[in-house]
Amino acid sequence: MNGIKKLWIGLGLLALLSPLGLLASNTAWGEWGTEELSQLLGYVPKGLVRFSGIWNAPLPDYSVPQTGEVSGYILSAVIGMTLIVIITWGLGRFFAGKRK
Repeated sequence: MNGIKKLWIGLGLLALLSPLGLLASNTAWGEWGTEELSQLLGYVPKGLVRFSGIWNAPLPDYSVPQTGEVSGYILSAVIGMTLIVIITWGLGRFFAGKRK
């Protein structure tokens, strides 16, 4: 089995395992909002408050409208991995073309 096929199998397994996050009682590491940070730290850094409205997640809470919770998690994982693969591939092609 070649390396690319192993990579795709690994990514597929990770996508299928993504609903395990639903078993967690707290939020994922680093995914805190300003309210959660305030509770955890007792304050919110000024820069975070200033820039907190710049980005809104396209799939908040890893949910996809019109899907169930588990299938939404898996679909969200597949969408995210697909975007990462496409962007990485595109950047690789772009920078490889600049070298020629």
